[in-house]
Amino acid sequence: MITLPIFAVLGIFLLFAALFTVKQQTAVVVERFGKFNSIRQSGLQLKIPVFDRIAGRVNLRIQQLDVVIETKTKDNVFVKMKVSVQFKVIQEKVYDAFYKLEYPHDQITSYVFDVVRAEVPKLILDDVFVRKDDIAIAVKRELNEAMMTYGYDIINTLVTDIDPDVQVKQAMNRINAADREKTAAEYEAEAQRIRIVAKAKAEAESKRLQGQGIADQRREIARGLVESVEVLNNVGINSQEASALIVVTQHYDTLQAIGADTNSNLILLPNSPQAGSDMLNNMVASFTASNQIGETMKNQPKRNKKKDDHTSLDFNPSDPS
Repeated sequence: MITLPIFAVLGIFLLFAALFTVKQQTAVVVERFGKFNSIRQSGLQLKIPVFDRIAGRVNLRIQQLDVVIETKTKDNVFVKMKVSVQFKVIQEKVYDAFYKLEYPHDQITSYVFDVVRAEVPKLILDDVFVRKDDIAIAVKRELNEAMMTYGYDIINTLVTDIDPDVQVKQAMNRINAADREKTAAEYEAEAQRIRIVAKAKAEAESKRLQGQGIADQRREIARGLVESVEVLNNVGINSQEASALIVVTQHYDTLQAIGADTNSNLILLPNSPQAGSDMLNNMVASFTASNQIGETMKNQPKRNKKKDDHTSLDFNPSDPS
């Protein structure tokens, strides 16, 4: 009677030892007497106690390995690069992944180092930033060819960081700042040139319009003077006297305009009270003398002179030669 509880306890113990569970996205390798027996997938599984044992569990989910590499570019700049490798165990090749490769992370790291240090020295620093995707593709291609044999599938490789030396980064920033300052200076110079050209064009147009206005003003003044002389001629004043009268009138108009400005410092000479009458008398006398000289020269007789002799003593306005 005592042996029954013992056998019951032993049976329960053996049952629990025979049953085991496998998590989702996990594979379990079972060995029997140290030799590979089977691969169990997720769920409740059964093994023979004592004879079978769980050799290991293989993760079937996608994993990521970050590899930091220091290498040199073609233009002798040392950079640190961070390459992220995403990989997983192929479900059909769990046996190869478990038995053929003991340290997969070390193996992947070695291949990443080899490929990156072969590709980056071919490129200058600027091209490393531009062609980082090409480097990642080269790493993936090399890893796929090597790791597929061991049951690993390389999902993706990413160059997530490129970190040059601090002094190199500062120099790159200074170059970029200088280039932007140069561009800004060029734009400012162009803007200044446009302003100068526009101002010059505006001044030229202003001068042209001002000259046109002055010409129109003088044309109207001349037309007004002609009309004034005609009006004075109609009342018996000859052209010379009319011209003198107009000049004197303009003289007084000028004096009136100067006096209207209280802040004017202009002095018009002569400015005595008899200046107007003196100016009128002088102008009339000059016109009279000019007419007399003209009549005298018209009445001067012709002189016989040689054909090639053109001296001032023989000058005669009426002589066509």
